[in-house]
Amino acid sequence: MKQNLAVLGLESSCDDTAAAIVRNGVILSSVVADQTELHAAFGGVVPEIAARAHAEKLDLCIEQALDAAELGLSDIDAIAVTAGPGLIGGVLSGVMMAKGLSAATGKPLIGVNHLAGHALTPRLTDGLGYPYLILLVSGGHCQFLRVDGPTTFARLGSTIDDAPGEAFDKTARLLGLSQPGGPSVERRAKEGSETRFSFPRPLLDRPGCDLSFSGLKTALLRQRDKLILDQGGLHEHDINDLCAGFQAAVRDVLVEKSRRALTASDRITGFAVAGGVAANSSLRDALHDLSSQHDLRFVAPPLALCTDNAAMIAHAGAEKFAVEGADDLTLSARPRWPLDTNAPAALGSGKKGAKA
Repeated sequence: MKQNLAVLGLESSCDDTAAAIVRNGVILSSVVADQTELHAAFGGVVPEIAARAHAEKLDLCIEQALDAAELGLSDIDAIAVTAGPGLIGGVLSGVMMAKGLSAATGKPLIGVNHLAGHALTPRLTDGLGYPYLILLVSGGHCQFLRVDGPTTFARLGSTIDDAPGEAFDKTARLLGLSQPGGPSVERRAKEGSETRFSFPRPLLDRPGCDLSFSGLKTALLRQRDKLILDQGGLHEHDINDLCAGFQAAVRDVLVEKSRRALTASDRITGFAVAGGVAANSSLRDALHDLSSQHDLRFVAPPLALCTDNAAMIAHAGAEKFAVEGADDLTLSARPRWPLDTNAPAALGSGKKGAKA
């Protein structure tokens, strides 16, 4: 097979249906069909609706990606697909599509861990060399990873309950803001005061890099209810101040835990952040300052590559293929798939086991 691979990537792990083509680290096309309107009335992602939408849109996204890259299926050298973790219906839709394309064309099939896609994005966007430390922070996951290779990861810490993006979504619902919650809370926070309310900074009194955000969400709920009881409702400036205080607490926890992770990491080439919450400008600025204090290169991918996309899957697939080769048609869709299989399960992983 050619060294200069043109890889078709497919992503359908949550509520974004995506297809992209990447050749030798260059994004030739990237198509993302979001499902925001489909889930808006429910206050969050409905797995059954998401799975159906993926099944309906995957072929259209692939066609658009090929057209944008001015390529045909015969020009593609390999097919990479998110095989987990994620909502199983959506993951299964992508895996079955990729298997069908692989069987029909004879192109190699590569199953990619969704988290590896995020973790390797700094190499796609900035050519960051191994090894590096990354904070992967999104709606479903939050962990510190030392990235030593395309399939070699060491987890330094993770959330034991809610991920930050999940906490942002729940906060938005509590305050009557639109979904997804991260952008809504950030917009209102820019108009508010970070210091009016005193929210907790969970787990900062304990050593290590593990995180917790469930209690922070509960603290905001109690403050909201107190305001409603005391004054008969919420004013716009109350919502702004609640958002600002909540965002500041999340940022402060992530920055301090990042400081600890950096202190525990030696001989790394840089520090990166990826995942949907990495789009938060307040967090990005604070982590950039932290990296400067440690005299390390800081990488924050463009906003479009922080959220779920297929370009990161195509790139991660190409890197994985170079060291491990292709998967066969027994590739399974997995709702849970830890990157670091040697790390103990996070405390909040539940009866079904570690999801990340």
